[in-house]
Amino acid sequence: MPFTPNNIYHVYNQGNNRQKIFFTRKDYITFLNLYKRLFSDNCSTIAGCLMPNHFHFMIYTDERCDTKIKQCGIYLDPITNNIRKLLSGYARIFNTQYQQTGSVFRQKTKGKCLSAIEIKPDSSYLIQDYYVNCFHYIHQNPLIAKLTQRLEDWEFSSFKDYAGFREGTLCQKELAVLHCGYNLENFIEKSYELVDKKLIDLFT
Repeated sequence: MPFTPNNIYHVYNQGNNRQKIFFTRKDYITFLNLYKRLFSDNCSTIAGCLMPNHFHFMIYTDERCDTKIKQCGIYLDPITNNIRKLLSGYARIFNTQYQQTGSVFRQKTKGKCLSAIEIKPDSSYLIQDYYVNCFHYIHQNPLIAKLTQRLEDWEFSSFKDYAGFREGTLCQKELAVLHCGYNLENFIEKSYELVDKKLIDLFT
């Protein structure tokens, strides 16, 4: 899907046939470094989480993505083009490292525009609720998958930054304050309160 300015997107993909895409800490770091290098000039990241066989990012787009790049005879917005570069770049490194060939990721990366979700007239949900719930859903992935017993212990999630356990530079906290109701004073408590609400059905 094309990415347009002034929207919030949930971007995610997984390993081909649900295979693992990260085996070591170095794999996670390699992917994150590629992501930072490619995306920092074209959008703002609100949240992110890398899992052994998939990844999630919540991004905000502005006028920086309102251009077109010609690629193989077609025109792509910068974010779509950078997703292509991210997956192909990491796949080359991954296949070389593990002496494999073929696809590492599923063919199509999902990019749901949360700003454009159609709210039913009788629904109690607001667009802001989708922002808030997606923000927490992304952070809850390691706990739901039983990879950790505490959200703050998963290294490859922006939860550690929002919870005050790390001072990372990937995410724009001011956007989380504006759109996701982020508040340091009750962030950890609210995150755990929402674990039982089965947010997974809304964002997969």
